[in-house]
Amino acid sequence: MEWRGRRGSRNIEDRRTAGGGGGGGGRGAGIGGAGVIVVLLLGWFLGVDVTPLLQGDPGGGSDAPTELTAEDRAMGEFVSVTLADTEEIWAALFREQVGRTYRPATLVLFKGYTQSGCGGASEATGPFYCPTDRKVYLDTGFFTVLEERMGAGGDFAAAYVVAHEIGHHVQNELGILEQTTRLRQQVSQVEGNEISVRVELMADCLAGIWAREADARFGSIERGDIEEAMNAAAQIGDDTLQREAGRRPVPDSFTHGTSAQRMRWFETGLSTGEIESCDTFRSAQL
Repeated sequence: MEWRGRRGSRNIEDRRTAGGGGGGGGRGAGIGGAGVIVVLLLGWFLGVDVTPLLQGDPGGGSDAPTELTAEDRAMGEFVSVTLADTEEIWAALFREQVGRTYRPATLVLFKGYTQSGCGGASEATGPFYCPTDRKVYLDTGFFTVLEERMGAGGDFAAAYVVAHEIGHHVQNELGILEQTTRLRQQVSQVEGNEISVRVELMADCLAGIWAREADARFGSIERGDIEEAMNAAAQIGDDTLQREAGRRPVPDSFTHGTSAQRMRWFETGLSTGEIESCDTFRSAQL
């Protein structure tokens, strides 16, 4: 992905040098990230103690300021450029396809632990979007997890993570998250999981639209980039994560979709470029 030397976003809130626990508190639940890591899956669905798999204390944070490395600074710049691209793309698509003004999200960078409007955020929770405060929360160390633990390296794989979370913000702008959150409160756990899968696959599709537009508008897509994004989608499918955790896949527990589904919906957005094509709730087959 061609990103160096390009415009960054002003909607970045960098808490990485402020110490753990920064930001506002709150209640609620964030939307699961594009890269829900293996340890999180274990903790949420399989009842396994994930502490030995985590580096340090995932939720305790630290009051000591953090010194940024050269890699930290580079990743912050990369995320800022990617976010700026999403802002320009979705502003244009909202004018063209929705007839409304797009209000961009804020992206919070942190290291270790911070607070969000949806509760605590840590490496173990993975990147997520909080509709309460309209912010994406991202520990850039997750990109290392994505590459080293999950085999999904490359800058475009990381960009896909950001684009997926902004996809949730797009859903929030369209009023979809409010509707689905209310609906999940009225149904069983299994039915709620099915709704969550459709929400996540829609975000994958919206990420595909972003990739298409990034290539068309900025020429930032390089050879192999789409393959990186597709590989990332494959590595974070619920079925793949459960197998990697040494468990038999249990479809009723899926909340993000299978690897095949995630790749297919990313490809749908990539090939069509139409927001309406991402309506997973009208699709009989995911």
